[in-house]
Formats: sequence, structure tokens, C-alpha cells
Amino acid sequence: MERLTQAVKIPAPALAISAMLSVQLGSALSTQLFQALTPAGTAWLRLTVAGAVLLVLARPPLFRLPWLLLRNTLGLGVVTGLLMLMFIEAIARIPLGTAVAIEFLGPLSVAALRCHRQSALLWPALALGGVLGLTQPWVGHLDLVGCGFAVASGISWGGYILLTQRVGSQLPGMQGLAISLGTAAVTLAPCGLMAAISGLTVPIALQGIGVAILVPLLPFAFEMLALRRMRVAAFGTLMALEPAIATVLGLVILTQRPDLLQLVGVAAVVVAGIGAQRSAPAPVPDDGTALSRSSRSDVGSIRPAASGQR
Repeated sequence: MERLTQAVKIPAPALAISAMLSVQLGSALSTQLFQALTPAGTAWLRLTVAGAVLLVLARPPLFRLPWLLLRNTLGLGVVTGLLMLMFIEAIARIPLGTAVAIEFLGPLSVAALRCHRQSALLWPALALGGVLGLTQPWVGHLDLVGCGFAVASGISWGGYILLTQRVGSQLPGMQGLAISLGTAAVTLAPCGLMAAISGLTVPIALQGIGVAILVPLLPFAFEMLALRRMRVAAFGTLMALEPAIATVLGLVILTQRPDLLQLVGVAAVVVAGIGAQRSAPAPVPDDGTALSRSSRSDVGSIRPAASGQR
């Protein structure tokens, strides 16, 4: 793929945006599987297919890893499974753009806490204001369960950030991602396996495989290629556009029409993400071997890490 992108000279920002489009397109298309497989079954199928593909490609040395690293990697897998499940359950109940915006509160809060500057708290506060504009709790139509799942997804994303930093720098290429996705699939098996099997047909299986390719396999490839050609800070700033992209795809694919106040709310979350990224301490240079954001990272110093786990 790298030779292909070099041959046609695809700009790095286009690759980064393609990664976000792939993530949110996969999320939007996943909703079409909910009736047949349930949200939990859909999450399990996506993780199982993606994990199996990456385990075959990466062939991580499971039995030769130090115990501490293996424990952290397995823990990352559990958090990854929870992140995927909570997000899938959220978008089954609330609009895609709203779910992504609420979820962003997790990494924004982690970024603010790690910045050690009081001014950094401005960005989570701005994002929270944007989320209030999106959800409009004063109207009385707020889906508390869906919002609760989105909040839980954001908390899982925060845990993912911390564990990714422990694991990503010690396992090359796709090995850490492969182990974490495989573990995530096992984690969700009790709630998703039977639901997926009972509703599985050949067309549904093919659609599930397609969604698993969209998230996280394609985003992983696009993000790694983009990061080899652009600065991590610029990459992170682009990633802050994800709530806006989710809102657009929610409108186009799922006919989820935001009102003016909700559009302002999305803009506030995007500005908060960009502000957190630009005010964060300079990140350690990334050589492209850490875990991909396609599986999510910290918006304040966005290294490749978690979006594709959704």
C-alpha cells in the first residue's frame, strides 16, 4: 500500500482524513447489523475478524513476551473490548456525531490532566459545553442510557491511552494491536458470541467482514502511512475533526439531522480538540511502530492509538 500511495502521490493529510472517514463509515454501517446481531454481537464479530487477520499477519511472540508486558497487553485488550462495546451500544441509541463528541471528553480530560496547566482545563470545559448543545438535556428527549454508554466509552478511551503508552513502545508494528484485538474479542465473547452466531447468515457475515476491514484495518494502514510523512502535531490537529466527520456521515448515511445548536456544539468540540492538541507538550517523536490510533489516542498529544477500536 505504501508503494501505491507514493506512486499516486496521495498527500499525508488526505491519508489522515481517509482514516477518519473509514472509522466513522465503519461505525455508521455497523448500525445496519444491530437488528440481526445485536450491538454486542456486532462488536464481537468486528473484533474477531480484525483480530484474526492481524494475528495471522503480525504473528506476535505470545509465549516469549515478558510477563509484565504480556499482562499490560492483555489489559489493553480488555479495555479495547469495553471501548468497542460501549461505543457500539451508544450509537445504537443516540446519533453518531453526538456519541463521538461525548466520547471525546475522555481523551480531552486526560490531556488536560497531563498538561499540568490550569489553562488546559479550558478545552474539556469547552467540549462539555459543546456536548450540552448536542444533547440539549433541557428539551426532555435525552437518552440517558445512550449518553451513559458514550461516557463509559470515553472513560475506556482514557484507560486505553494510558495502557497504549505502556505497550505501544515495546511491541513493534502490529503485534501489540493484534494481541489487544484478539483479547478484546475473547472479552466480549460472553455477551456477543451467541448473539452473533444466532443471527449470522452469509450476507451478514460478508458485511461484518467488510466493516472489520473499515475499522480498524484500513485506518491502521492509512494512519501509519500518514505519520511517516507529516508531523505528529499536524496529524493530531486533523484528528480533532472526527466529531464533525461523524456528524456528516450520520446525516448522509443514517439521516440523523442536527439542528443549528447541535452544529454549534460539534464545532465547539472540534475547537476544543484542536486547542488541546496545540497547547499540549511536544510529544516524543513517533517512528511509526507504536500502536495505531485505529484501535485511539490522547487528543492532547495525539500519537497513533484508538479510533479504530470503535
